Amino acid sequence: MTTRTLTQVIDSIPTSDGAGVKLRRSLGRSQHLRVDPFLMLDEFSSENADDYIAGFPNHPHRGFETVTYMLDGHMLHEDHMGNRGDLRSGDVQWMTAGRGIIHSEMPQQESGRMRGFQLWINLPAKEKMKPASYRDIPAARIPVLDLPGGGRVRAIAGTAEAEGRTAAGPIEGLATDPLYFDVELPASAAFSHPVKAGHNAFLYLYEGGVEVGPDGARRALGRHSAGVLSDGDRVAVAAGPGGARFILLAARPLREPVVQYGPFVMNTREEIEQAIRDYQSGTLTRAA
Repeated sequence: MTTRTLTQVIDSIPTSDGAGVKLRRSLGRSQHLRVDPFLMLDEFSSENADDYIAGFPNHPHRGFETVTYMLDGHMLHEDHMGNRGDLRSGDVQWMTAGRGIIHSEMPQQESGRMRGFQLWINLPAKEKMKPASYRDIPAARIPVLDLPGGGRVRAIAGTAEAEGRTAAGPIEGLATDPLYFDVELPASAAFSHPVKAGHNAFLYLYEGGVEVGPDGARRALGRHSAGVLSDGDRVAVAAGPGGARFILLAARPLREPVVQYGPFVMNTREEIEQAIRDYQSGTLTRAA
């Protein structure tokens, strides 16, 4: 058994996207700060409606998946296929842009806290041009596994394990075989969990404080930072005196070229240029 160590810290930086939504970006803040197949991670969190009210009006995507996890608030997602997804506190939307999708993400509240994450996951070359699709997953369908000592894991993708008990997340059967946990720990609690060897993994701390790694080799990770992990078959995290809450992500790396231009992620420059032409001509979302 090999416990993963913390090898790199990617601090998030304040930025804005969409029509001016304020957020913090860690992975993806530059095209060199990625963890294959994870392309980007944004954290949004504000009680000031001016920071989020303009939302994300219609915009295109091609070649990857977006995962929106709402911690607090209410957003409406709509796309060119007529799909509507009302995301409220605890809900998840897992959207596969594939060949192309045009969608919007607009707040449905005028006050109060809006908090959550958007994650971009790359698609393998053979799946980049498949039809777009999406799944809305209500909070009630995301299993929660209680941990020894009072912590808990919400399993969005992958299977959480503790003392012989398991909780399998609703997302499965994807090429990258993702794991996506939201882990909450009380003060000074420890969390140890299997992660498939050979899969790339990182965690993002959004509340409290943690140390990551095996006894004798722990490293602290600050809030609003992504901690990239070494290879191994287990992750170990110890919460600080104020407890902690973090998301843990792992997936099979694709090891393919990545060429990104804004909302398009392909394998070659020529494919990006084709995506731009398709969007400009109105054929981005048409079946091949």
